[in-house]
Amino acid sequence: MRDRQASRAARRAREFEAFVAGAAGRLLHTATLLTAEAPDANPRARRLLTLALAHTYAGWDRLHGEDPYECARQYLATRFQHGAWHHYGAVGRARPDPRSPLAALSPQERLILVLRMYEGVAEEQAAALLGLPVERVHSICDRATATVLHPAPATTPRAVGTRAVPSWASRPAGRPR
Repeated sequence: MRDRQASRAARRAREFEAFVAGAAGRLLHTATLLTAEAPDANPRARRLLTLALAHTYAGWDRLHGEDPYECARQYLATRFQHGAWHHYGAVGRARPDPRSPLAALSPQERLILVLRMYEGVAEEQAAALLGLPVERVHSICDRATATVLHPAPATTPRAVGTRAVPSWASRPAGRPR
């Protein structure tokens, strides 16, 4: 009996190690995109990944043919969604890294864009996972895509004590408006 339990535990550990070896890199990249952290400085993404892998390992025996990657990705997304207000909400302690291409997006926009475009999750699946109508997921994804593809121009800071010059004041005299 103990030999059977030991061999089952060893097989479970080997299977999970093989899963982590194949999926951890992609899941970490997904988490880094969600948190909009720099790839070389991503403690929140690493924490998300650790929690997702721990959750997947805890339910490993109950997967029964389900995709463990899907399970880990779902947990990663829902954990990010539930923690986003705490990290990015009213307090705003965790600011996205400005070098991230997704820094201009809200946490919800990042989540939907990453699920749809990077992970290839269908609109219906993303909507069910996030508890949103399909139309809302579609419009948020469209808006986020437009923001990433056509970012707002960066404003240059003015020197202290200078005033902004209205556009009409910079035109040469005598030219029509």
